[in-house]
Amino acid sequence: MHALEVKNLTKRFNSLTAVDNASFEVPEGSIFGLIGRNGAGKTTTIRMMMGIYLPDDGEVVLRGVKVGQEFKNKVGYLPEERGLYKKMKVIETLQYFAELKGKSGREIHKKANEYLKRFDLYDRRLSKVEDLSKGNQQKLQFITTILHDPDFIILDEPFAGLDPVNTNLLKDIILEMKERGKVIIFSTHLMDFAEKLCDHLAMIDHGKIILKGSLSEIKARHAQKNVSLTYNGDISFLKNHPIVEKIENFGNTTGIRLRESNQAQELLKLLVEKEVNVKKFNANDISLQEIFIELAGTDGVNTEAHHV
Repeated sequence: MHALEVKNLTKRFNSLTAVDNASFEVPEGSIFGLIGRNGAGKTTTIRMMMGIYLPDDGEVVLRGVKVGQEFKNKVGYLPEERGLYKKMKVIETLQYFAELKGKSGREIHKKANEYLKRFDLYDRRLSKVEDLSKGNQQKLQFITTILHDPDFIILDEPFAGLDPVNTNLLKDIILEMKERGKVIIFSTHLMDFAEKLCDHLAMIDHGKIILKGSLSEIKARHAQKNVSLTYNGDISFLKNHPIVEKIENFGNTTGIRLRESNQAQELLKLLVEKEVNVKKFNANDISLQEIFIELAGTDGVNTEAHHV
């Protein structure tokens, strides 16, 4: 069962088509990633889902019914351009945004303080928003997004500007909300976050959806003939080797595309013979970053959506 369906959404700004006939489905109880480079059309798609932009064509369907005001009441939305009232105190900000969603009283005040403690902001609860660092403002905005306990959480680039500790905390809370049956949709251009968190995803490039489906099926389909390698030593001898089609260096790991899917053992033998210290050798494994580069790394990218 799909919680949300995006059907043939199109948005034009004068001569620019920012989103071009985009369609994808968000399953119930899932973490869904809308991924793509900066400027690919992610934010415009999210704004149409939220009703901030009206699409030129297409529609968004919530559990079988076209999205309207009811959806806005059920959703927590973290926009890309964060917007808080600078002169308001932290605790007042949380109470104000909760009231906008029809939640107030002692219970919401208690919950607000619990989140402030978790995000290490409790001692700043009486500070003005403008006196917080940018990272702390971002944490506050995230709390406003989830405080009213929405069924749907839509996060536009939620990890931008967060340090590793707070990124990890955000990740933990997103996973907790998934456990509670919430539907989480987030956009990102950071493939490693999408890979760690998403069950399903859609990849957008130049306004078109070029890939969609479950992460595991997408990876399985693209991983044939691929080896993910972590090593110490010199593998430059592989560059023009007849069994190797392509090598991509991702810093900590290297992706090796073989010419035939049955050549993984031959590759491992070669590495051992050349005395390369192999730390990890995963045959038929591929990172989302590699898939992204394969599909969207050039301007002449294939714009046909790959269903899985």
